[in-house]
Amino acid sequence: MATVDNKAVSKLSRQDQILLVDDNPANLKILYETLDGRGYKLLVADSGEKALSIVRKSHPDLILLDVMMPGMDGFEVCRTLKQDPATASSSIIFLSALDDTDSKVMGFDAGGVDYISKPFQVKEVIARVETHLKIHRLEQQLEARNRELQIDKASILSAMSEGIYGLSRRGEIIFANSAAGRMNACDEDSLLGRSFVQLHFSQAENPEGENAFDLDRMTERLQRVLSKNEALRIGNALFTRPDGSVYPVAFTVTPTARDDHATHAVVVFHDTTEEIRQAEELEAARQSAEAQRSQLAHISRLSMMGEMAAGIAHEVNQPLTAIVNYIRVANRIAKAEQLDKALMDETLKKIESQCLRASQVIQHIRDFVKKPLQGKEMLSANTLARDILELAEIEAKEHGIELRANIEPSLPELYIEPVQVQQVALNLLRNGMEAMGHANMRGAVKFRVAQANGKGILFEVTDEGPGVAEEHQNNLFSPFFTTKKSGMGIGLTLCQSIIHSHGGEIGFRPEESGGSTFYFTLPVRNKPVGKRDQSAESTQ
Repeated sequence: MATVDNKAVSKLSRQDQILLVDDNPANLKILYETLDGRGYKLLVADSGEKALSIVRKSHPDLILLDVMMPGMDGFEVCRTLKQDPATASSSIIFLSALDDTDSKVMGFDAGGVDYISKPFQVKEVIARVETHLKIHRLEQQLEARNRELQIDKASILSAMSEGIYGLSRRGEIIFANSAAGRMNACDEDSLLGRSFVQLHFSQAENPEGENAFDLDRMTERLQRVLSKNEALRIGNALFTRPDGSVYPVAFTVTPTARDDHATHAVVVFHDTTEEIRQAEELEAARQSAEAQRSQLAHISRLSMMGEMAAGIAHEVNQPLTAIVNYIRVANRIAKAEQLDKALMDETLKKIESQCLRASQVIQHIRDFVKKPLQGKEMLSANTLARDILELAEIEAKEHGIELRANIEPSLPELYIEPVQVQQVALNLLRNGMEAMGHANMRGAVKFRVAQANGKGILFEVTDEGPGVAEEHQNNLFSPFFTTKKSGMGIGLTLCQSIIHSHGGEIGFRPEESGGSTFYFTLPVRNKPVGKRDQSAESTQ
């Protein structure tokens, strides 16, 4: 390819060469004198055989060729030159005393570009020579430009990382670039002439009839591309290589149409092995991070329960004390001379009620600290809010702080991990209570749950404590930042992580009265259909 280009460039830059062919020396002399001195390099031959030899050696731009010559005549010389790719580009003008139409037609059929009858006019010969040399130069320039474009096209296709096929209307591969050869572990030329569908889908590992990429379905799809001019895009398929191995690909098939009818199609594809590997690694990393977050949340809940131990003990001790007292009453009723059955029945019901109360407190604590096994589930926001309040009330009693709840009725269901969301809300409620307790401030902590203006459900905790210093407000959710003497600074960071994993937002705003409001939102959405709960798959 480089040799041809160099010849083309050399020919474009050289002096125009004209070969004069005539067996009559007098005619040759006239032609020579007619064109001499006009900037042309003139070559002469007195026979057809000599003309062929000169053309093959010098490649003239234009040939003035006599028709009637002994031995090889002009028509035969012309046909011989046009049949040889190395000499076919020379332009040929016939000069002949044969001025009948048949002779002229024969000259054009042989490959001539013009026909001048003898005796010729000098001005006519000069004008036609200049015209055909100009046309010849333009043709040469156009051919050179086409070759450059072909080289650029080949370079671009070779440099592309995607594999590219050109398909005939019958679905045969008529072009394949270097990347196509590399992905198929073969020389790209060996792919030419093969059926695209037969090559890549005849040995697909997918079970027949249960996937969209088997031989029959792909044949039907490709026919639709070529017959109905519809593009095809498939993001996940398997290509079979010529050696029988398979590799995952994403590919498109685009018809190339003329007058709204597809004549060919172009297939662009790339090997997705690396993308799949990276996706698997990313999913493994996500599951690992989720497992670590769940583990950290569990540890945090255990720590929180330890801090709430005094309040929990008090909450459990109250029904136990009541049970002891009611048993003493029952004992006295039983020792009376006349058994009061109605009073005994009432006393036993009270004992049962207190037992259930103690059991509920313990069960609630167990549910809170255990590792979640079911992952996310659908749960009413009202039920979630009530469960949070039952835990928070224990802490409120311990701190001697009033807990005011404002829960909007008939809230929608949420797709959440209930224990983790309870943990976030309880963390915010305890922070508010502790802030008021440490500052020896009395008042109320408000807990509000309501619709959030199209942003899901809003959970809001407002305390009447001293507030957060302005220089600390931007760091509240930063890891290991704390204003508590014994805090580790991971509570709010963990809350933020949990809320973000539920698709919600968490934030803070100072209150004009001096207190603080922490809030988070959770989106309202249904459980994904046909999708395994990823959080349930993570290692706890």
